[in-house]
Amino acid sequence: MTHIFSFLLVMLAFLTTSHSVSANEIWVDVNTKDYTLSVMQGNKVQLVFNNVSIGRYGTTWSKVTKDDKTPLGKFKIGWINEKSRFHRFFGLDYPSLENAKRALEEKKISYETWYQILDAKILGKTPPQNTQLGGHIGIHGIGQGNPDIHNNYNWTNGCIALTNKQIDQLSQWVKTGTVVNIR
Repeated sequence: MTHIFSFLLVMLAFLTTSHSVSANEIWVDVNTKDYTLSVMQGNKVQLVFNNVSIGRYGTTWSKVTKDDKTPLGKFKIGWINEKSRFHRFFGLDYPSLENAKRALEEKKISYETWYQILDAKILGKTPPQNTQLGGHIGIHGIGQGNPDIHNNYNWTNGCIALTNKQIDQLSQWVKTGTVVNIR
């Protein structure tokens, strides 16, 4: 019976956290190889930001806390902090169920943590941000940081960074619930 209940919870979570977009919906595509962030409407590019920064140690499908890597996958903007030390912060609903499932299989998280993440997803909330998988991943500006460092290095702890001017421009396009694909 426990396996059936778990299966039903996973299916419910999958159905309630779909990250598909309609033909007219705005979404964000982050290309970590080209260091670009594109604002998309359906499959049409609306705006491209070049020279974005990612985690100082690149990207991963299996992010853990303090690895300074940017997680790959599909997320949604879960919250917006207009008064961030990074000028503006669009927080992602990381970890996704896919991230959590992989971490459970790799024994990086416990079943208890898996169920906490699953529960948050089912309820449409941001998952716990203090697990072994890390948290507080988002898209942000550089705040008072050095623009030369931003222009020449990947410097974040796992986030996607734009200049302050770029993050201001992005804020005109996105809102809580906007899909973000990091690839």
